[in-house]
This record gives sequence, structure tokens and C-alpha cells, in this order.
Amino acid sequence: MDVEKLETLPPPPGVFGSLKAGFDIVSNHVALILLPLSLDLFLWLGPRLSVEGLVSPFFIYLFEQGRRGVADSDLETFMERQTLVMGWLQDFNLLNLLAKVQWLPVGISSLSAQSLPVETPLGVQSVVVISSVWVLLGMAIVLIPLGWAGGGLFFRQVSGSIQGEGEAGVGILRSIVQTMFLSVLWLVFLFLLLIPLSLMLVLFALISPVIANVAVIVITFLSFWLIVPLFFTPHGIFIRKQNALYSIIASLRMIRFSLPTSGMFVLSVFILSRGLDILWSAPNSESWLALVGLAGHAFMTTALLAASFVYYRDMSDWLQNVYERFQQIGKRPSSMA
Repeated sequence: MDVEKLETLPPPPGVFGSLKAGFDIVSNHVALILLPLSLDLFLWLGPRLSVEGLVSPFFIYLFEQGRRGVADSDLETFMERQTLVMGWLQDFNLLNLLAKVQWLPVGISSLSAQSLPVETPLGVQSVVVISSVWVLLGMAIVLIPLGWAGGGLFFRQVSGSIQGEGEAGVGILRSIVQTMFLSVLWLVFLFLLLIPLSLMLVLFALISPVIANVAVIVITFLSFWLIVPLFFTPHGIFIRKQNALYSIIASLRMIRFSLPTSGMFVLSVFILSRGLDILWSAPNSESWLALVGLAGHAFMTTALLAASFVYYRDMSDWLQNVYERFQQIGKRPSSMA
């Protein structure tokens, strides 16, 4: 009888079903894409805050010091990397801090923050040069929390479309406060993680560049197994109204019992997001056709976020159902007694 009771359980939520549900939700609530689309338009057509003049001397000094230890055979590769970094620094827009940083859990995804457009259909972006370290720090202190707050509002808006009109969603103030608390926890965690990893890579690079490259590949591979448990850390805040700390614990607990399926879902989201970003970035930033790419990016990222909320809700409910069934079986007297 116990086996029959377990066999009545519905199957766990699937990856494709959750993805389809996310696309259906955004298709029926197109207004959900307005926030990421508006941010992309602002970063595309608005001014650019340049920090090149302030920061480039520091990078030039680092490259000059690093060049001394580079072998002649690796000098060409070193110079290519230097050119790439300096070019990125030249086009960097400080306002990109409003967008989601890829290794932080909450934020508004932006295609313009990734592609760093310089020219627009309206002409070359107007540039505001940041020439003071104190102004740079002040702008960062303002822009980063604003980005976190905007991400919290965006996540709240999308999760609200999942919950339905009959469910009371998390409050605006609570969503912002818990989002900021979660982001700070993430920064502390990354700080404690990246410092020893950086020192280890520097040590390997001093021993052999080949060993350093192998270490980077291994770390990249292992990071996926870290990303999967942490991918759903903000979802409990918006779906279950949990605080940031308990949301992290609930995410780790869920992944513990659903790693194969959850890993496949996270991998699918990553492939779809990164793969389609190549397509959305195809139109030249000087053409109004880039607007199609920005709209497509806003729709896809919102749909994938909605799908992740659907998956989290359904998987949490399914695991709770399984747990309750096992509890009921444990309380029943054994048929062999």
C-alpha cells in the first residue's frame, strides 16, 4: 500500500514545461518587458559616463609591470589582451552599474551594458568625463544600490504575474530591502572566494602559464556546480515571502533533492540567454534595427526569469508533497507488525 501511495505522486516539474509557461506568461503580460527595455534604451541613447582618463593610467601601469614577466613567445597574445582591455575601458559606461552584473543574483539584464554601444542612430553618444576619484566612488555608491532596487522591483513584478491576482505578493519595500541584503551577502561571499582563487592563479601563473590556463578551465567547470545551488537564492523572497538568508537555505535544500533536473534547467536558461544574445547583438548600434534586438532581449530575459519562478514554485510544491507523503507513511503502523 505504501508503494501505491507513492506511485500516486505527480511527476516532478519538467524543464520544457517551465520554459513554456514562462514564455506564455510574458506573452500574456507584455508590459513586463518595459523595465528592461527602458533601461536598455537609456544606456543606448543616453549619455555615457566615461572613467577612462581616471582609470587607464592604473591599467597601463599593471600591463607594464606584467609585461616584464612575459616570454617573447607569449608577447603577441599579451598585447592582444591589453588592447582588448583598454578598448573595453574606453567604451565603458559607468551607468552600466544600473544593470545586472552577471555574477549577482538580482538585477535588470541589459544588452547595451554588454555590447557597450558608442554610436547610435542619433549620432555619437554624449560623453561626460569623470575626472575625480571621489566623484567616481560617489556615483558607484548611488548607482549600485539603485540597480539592486530596480532589480528587486523587476523580480517582484515578474513573480507577481506568476502568483496570480488571488495571491498577495511581497511588498515593494520588503522586496527592495531583502534584495539589497541578499546582494550584500553575495558580495561578501564572492570577496571571500575570489581572493584565495586570485592568489592561487597568480601563483600558478608564476610557475607556468599552462598550469594557470588549466586551473582556469577547472575552476570554470566547477563553478557551474556552485552556480546551480545559488541560482534560485532570490526566488524564495518573491515566491514564498522569505527573508534573504532563509531564501538561500531554501534554495540549497531544494537543489539537494533536485540537482539533475535543476541543473538541466539552469543550463538551458544559460544556453538560451547567451546564445540569443549573439542574435540580438547582430544589428549595428548605429541602426534603428538595434531596437528589435533590444526588444527581443527584453522579452527573452523576462520570459526566462518567469520560467525560473514557475520552476521554483512547482519544484518546491512537489518536494513538499513528497515530504508530506513520506511523513504519512512513517506515521502508519507497519503491515508486517
